[in-house]
Amino acid sequence: MLRTVLESKTKTVIIGFDEPFCVIGERINPTGRKKLAAELEQGNYETVIRDALEQVACGATVLDINSGAVFTNMMAQDPRYADNNFVEPPLMKALIETIQQTIDVPLCIDSSVPGALEAGLLACEGRPLLNSVTGEEERLELVLPLVKKYNVPVVAISNDDTGISPDPDVRFAVAKKIVERAADFGIPAHDIVVDPLVMPIGAMASAGQQVFTLVRRLREELGVNTTCGASNISFGLPHRHGVNAAFLPMAIGAGMTSAIMNPIRRQEMEAVRAANMLMNHDANGGEWIRFSKLLEAVEGGMNFAEASAAASQAAGGRRGGRRGRV
Repeated sequence: MLRTVLESKTKTVIIGFDEPFCVIGERINPTGRKKLAAELEQGNYETVIRDALEQVACGATVLDINSGAVFTNMMAQDPRYADNNFVEPPLMKALIETIQQTIDVPLCIDSSVPGALEAGLLACEGRPLLNSVTGEEERLELVLPLVKKYNVPVVAISNDDTGISPDPDVRFAVAKKIVERAADFGIPAHDIVVDPLVMPIGAMASAGQQVFTLVRRLREELGVNTTCGASNISFGLPHRHGVNAAFLPMAIGAGMTSAIMNPIRRQEMEAVRAANMLMNHDANGGEWIRFSKLLEAVEGGMNFAEASAAASQAAGGRRGGRRGRV
């Protein structure tokens, strides 16, 4: 079976059709988080460290690191800070170095700035996931050489120079184009993780059906792993976590192998853990049984993040130091 291998200093994560669903923690992202952006502008990484630890404790096996911050105060003092090409490369380096000093899991380097992607690749220990390339010609020519040079897998987003098509057949064609162009660079299909672009179901009633069909086609026709921004499906809706929790097992059943999501939400993580067991990706239900004990602690009054941290700390004391599968 096709497998995408990610590595940190001592941990290996495999994204694959016969593997447990890969949860990529989304929280280290200053976009839309003014408080975090302000902290980063001051060189304060306390929230980043807390987010990294909490997400892994709650079940993330990979951490997405996004450097898309707007430094408002610095911008007023120095116009160079209005340019993401100036801001993001050193910020990405600092974020990755901070996280690697904090916790040992594979990383996903997330930026629209090629200089930030390369800064992240230079700072990263192991084999990270690069996020992302699209079907846009300029983006293909900028990002695919980095993927080849550093021998890393990449997220391929199914939009091109015409934008994001509402037609799933067009999005499939864009994904196919990216896979073929990657092959021209000598990049194998197992190092392409396609994001078929999940649309908000509040704006497009067929969004769920579309993505399930697309994921099946991507698996059967292109043989690639897939990912998505899981919370996109519920954008604009009330009680979003219930929608997300229903979407994730359905996407997993269709063949989706990973998602960029918030692992601190109990409802979504409960759905993922149950789906792993139902897909026979949880040997003897061991992970579900461990997770159930965690839920008992939550029902006893602990919040999900606290209970997860306590369980993770207890498990950590029983692990050895050799390279391990996450």
